[in-house]
Amino acid sequence: MTAARILDDKGATVFTIRPTQSLQDAAAALTQYKVGAVIVTGADQEPVGVFSERDLARSIAQSGASALLEPVSSVMSTGLITAGPSDDIDTLLSLMTDKRVRHIIIMQGADMLGVVSIGDVVKRKIAQTEAEAESLKAYIEGA
Repeated sequence: MTAARILDDKGATVFTIRPTQSLQDAAAALTQYKVGAVIVTGADQEPVGVFSERDLARSIAQSGASALLEPVSSVMSTGLITAGPSDDIDTLLSLMTDKRVRHIIIMQGADMLGVVSIGDVVKRKIAQTEAEAESLKAYIEGA
């Protein structure tokens, strides 16, 4: 299974926020969209960062409630991890494990196609493994 197929299954909607918006705005977006992260985009809609629940929690732990007034740019993750639409599930899992990230932006050239989370990948990997096990079981029983 490829990143493109995962996006086809789950949808390719990308929820974004601007780097100048407050952490309060970002927290509201996470709640509204029922997601664990949003992509931070610049003026040209190019991804410049990822803001996650973890970023929010760390910021509040360090600065208290006043952190909610800070801009997203002050705490967002900027080391963007991307993959292409043809990258397979094992490549995505490996990237997430090696880079210790929970979200990968799927890009084709300069176009952002969607975001794949660790939950999306694990769900499909389990389904793939179960299908392979059933296939092997059917083969053994048929032999």
